[in-house]
Amino acid sequence: MTDLRFGVVGLGARSGIARHAHQPGQGSAIVAVCDPVGAQQQAALDSYPEAKAYGDHKELLDLNLDGVFLTTPDDLHEDPAIDFLQAGVAVFVEKPLAITTAGCDRVLQAAYDSGSRLYVGHNMRHMPVVQTMRELIQSGAIGEVKTIWCRHFVGHGGDFYFKDWHADRRRTTSLLLQKGAHDIDVMHWLADGYTTRANALGGLVLYGGIEDRQDRSGQRFADFVSEDNWPPLEQKGLAPVLDVEDLSMANLQLDNGVFLTYQQCHFTPDYWRNYTVIGTAGRLENFGDGPGGVVKVWNSRRSGYREDADIVVEIPSADGGHAGADPRLVAEFVNFVRDGGTTITSPIAARAAVAAGHAATTSLRSNGAPVDIPALDPALIEYFDRGQSRP
Repeated sequence: MTDLRFGVVGLGARSGIARHAHQPGQGSAIVAVCDPVGAQQQAALDSYPEAKAYGDHKELLDLNLDGVFLTTPDDLHEDPAIDFLQAGVAVFVEKPLAITTAGCDRVLQAAYDSGSRLYVGHNMRHMPVVQTMRELIQSGAIGEVKTIWCRHFVGHGGDFYFKDWHADRRRTTSLLLQKGAHDIDVMHWLADGYTTRANALGGLVLYGGIEDRQDRSGQRFADFVSEDNWPPLEQKGLAPVLDVEDLSMANLQLDNGVFLTYQQCHFTPDYWRNYTVIGTAGRLENFGDGPGGVVKVWNSRRSGYREDADIVVEIPSADGGHAGADPRLVAEFVNFVRDGGTTITSPIAARAAVAAGHAATTSLRSNGAPVDIPALDPALIEYFDRGQSRP
């Protein structure tokens, strides 16, 4: 089998996902890395010594790559993705697809017009906890889904999202979009629908009061992350530009009549997600979102509070980042580049998650006024739902 040749653009913390595609002689290899920061280039070359390093993504356009992993900061997804798609290169875009709904639509249109393959890194669809919940729902364990609630406790928020570019709304729109895109996509998938209207409330209620700031240009992620930073008000060296919310609460109405609620807090002591899914014949909820956790179902009778659920499914373990999701995600992308076909992830779903997060952010910053989501061209929906192939 001839190795597929991949590049990696954007060599920050998330770029490590590309290592799962580096299997020289076994089907795929990383042959080019790209970042404007020399230290990032050198760190990548330590992992891929046979690769060549570049400072500008446009230098990769003429390398005859089969695909590229685009793991840049969020505001640098849209234009590079379009450049590679127009050059005939398959693109893995780390989520979110873009930081606005219009930006997503530009990327989708470029993929449609060029015929180049587009894949979005919504790895949570491959997480065992999500797949366990979906399998239970699909089996009819709780009947027809009517509502889903998600509480996202972002225990590392001060370190992960308030010390670098994530804190700047010009680069993320909001953390309700940036972080929420994961959870919104999961809820869309579990509910089998997409958001049409959103409203939200929230604010910068804690980190905005911390005056100790630091420009971390040139630093790597590991330079400023520590679990010793507690309690949240003791954080030091937050980003010079910090104008995203650290607390947000959104209500979403789907096209199939299901209602979602999403809550995100960036100063909790613990870091995990809790989903509650209620249907016409029961309720399920996860306790923990990785190995050692469980998904419980109550569906046999009415009662007061009871810990003894009717069904208890242990969340299976798997090797690799994000509870085994990352290697599965990359394997799906590599196979998609080589063979095409449909995938568990979906560019249309990725657009829907961004659109919901973008609308909710607009609502949040408009005193909770409801915001409707613009419809997507049906031709694009049909094209991507067919696995990016024309009739």
